[in-house]
Amino acid sequence: MPNIELRGAHKSYGGQTANAVSDLNLEIGDGEFMCLLGPSGCGKTTTLRMIAGLENLSGGEIRIGDRVVDSVGKGIFVPPEQRQLGLVFQSYALWPHLTIERNTDFGLRLRKVPKAEREQRVNAVMKVLDIEKYRHRYPSQLSGGQQQRVALARMLAVNPNVLLLDEPLSNLDARLRLEMRAELKALHAAFKTTIVFVTHDQWEAMTLATTIAVMNEGTLQQMGTPDDIYERPANRFVAEFVGSPPINILEVSAETLSGPATAMSAYLRNRFGALVSVGSVGIRPEALHISEIGQSVPDGAFAVEGNVSGVLPTGGSWILELQCADGTFFLTTHQPPETTSGTPVTVWAESKALHVFDPAGRRMEEADRLLRPERKIAAVSTIKGLTASAG
Repeated sequence: MPNIELRGAHKSYGGQTANAVSDLNLEIGDGEFMCLLGPSGCGKTTTLRMIAGLENLSGGEIRIGDRVVDSVGKGIFVPPEQRQLGLVFQSYALWPHLTIERNTDFGLRLRKVPKAEREQRVNAVMKVLDIEKYRHRYPSQLSGGQQQRVALARMLAVNPNVLLLDEPLSNLDARLRLEMRAELKALHAAFKTTIVFVTHDQWEAMTLATTIAVMNEGTLQQMGTPDDIYERPANRFVAEFVGSPPINILEVSAETLSGPATAMSAYLRNRFGALVSVGSVGIRPEALHISEIGQSVPDGAFAVEGNVSGVLPTGGSWILELQCADGTFFLTTHQPPETTSGTPVTVWAESKALHVFDPAGRRMEEADRLLRPERKIAAVSTIKGLTASAG
């Protein structure tokens, strides 16, 4: 399978003040499962459509393997049907008057693949996707999840070099989405196909991808493994977008501080005096702990007193809302909490759990070296002024 490379790609739509995609440099490796993740309007679907050839670049270049498929400067544009890509949309787009078998072999018939080879490919892909038993049915006789399998089977049957998926699971209910995530993961392992998957669902990205590219307002914020994205967010946008409940943020650069922000500022100043120009500090909900007032906390941990203001069961885990002066923390635990609303507690987190950002919202590597001296810090690259992990 070929690599896909976008070099300085951007897309604008005439009178808009901002580009839909700006100066995007992205490389998708052979056999990779790449998720383009971000909120609505961030440019992820536009990026997918530019790779597919459904959108022309306004500038920059796209390569698939050694072949330039779109370049404004070189005057090159290869149409979608010549890029050897498979595209599955949010809607299944199945032919209602054709059986499941005929829907699956539709692309092969267009390519005039010999009957014996066509039947062999269709049988193989239908078996993998467990839709053999539906081969003589029509799309209207299948559930949404089964129809999605047929749409995937149709693309996989033609053996595309790259499979492009534009939020294909968003129309399914929660259980079917979970099942289809598992099947997509298994398909990627079985077919070794390069997959580019667009989603706004962070858990889809975290569970499926080998690499995630987080986008916002048309720019790439960070690219890395799911662990990189979650454990070492490049900036506040990534930190706050990925994670549920969202990361707790303490603003420590404000002119007037109060409550836990004051405590955090004093903690950093007293324990890590060399760390200056801090803008904000984030703590993931699962990294927070509570103890009874007066109980000892680990040496060197950040701690502040507060009250439990809410206990929210979510089924298998609990979210605790903690009120500390004028600040609110959210804590998650998989153990049944031995506390009730109104209980005074000490809220604490170890220093290695703190994510420190400068006033511009960029991750402070100096803080990582001070707070996590035992951990090797990965090399970083800068994308449009935003610090991003390189791996």
